[in-house]
Amino acid sequence: MRYRLNQRPNLLTFLRIAMKRRKVEFSSHTANLALLRNCVRDFLNGYPFSEKERLLMVLGVDEACTNVIRYAYRLRDDQLISLRMEGLRKCVRMRLRDYGEQVLPHEMKGRSHDMIKPGGLGLYLIRNAFDEVNYIHKRRGTELVLTKKIE
Repeated sequence: MRYRLNQRPNLLTFLRIAMKRRKVEFSSHTANLALLRNCVRDFLNGYPFSEKERLLMVLGVDEACTNVIRYAYRLRDDQLISLRMEGLRKCVRMRLRDYGEQVLPHEMKGRSHDMIKPGGLGLYLIRNAFDEVNYIHKRRGTELVLTKKIE
């Protein structure tokens, strides 16, 4: 979509941008995370989020994928991960799907964010980056639904 300089997009143009969808499937190899971050960053272009909000969302999705690789797939690097990105009228939604071992939400323990030591801040980062974080257990695996409202 092209705009002339100094031309403001109208509401219809914004809705066309806001209602886009993209799906990315990749293996659970950590080398794919850089490409995934680029896909999420590109998808978020055109949405009215601050640079900080974009960065936190990209890092949140990256951290969620890292958790899938570490806990659901036990570091196996040949398993399927799917990310569906949906731009809706009032929000952006990321649906991260794995087919690995399920971890129950009450078993997911982060740590206090003010403790000084490595690790354990991923869940804190994910919950701060998104307005809603929902885990949906499937017959096989889990779908993590991350929602960020467009204000």
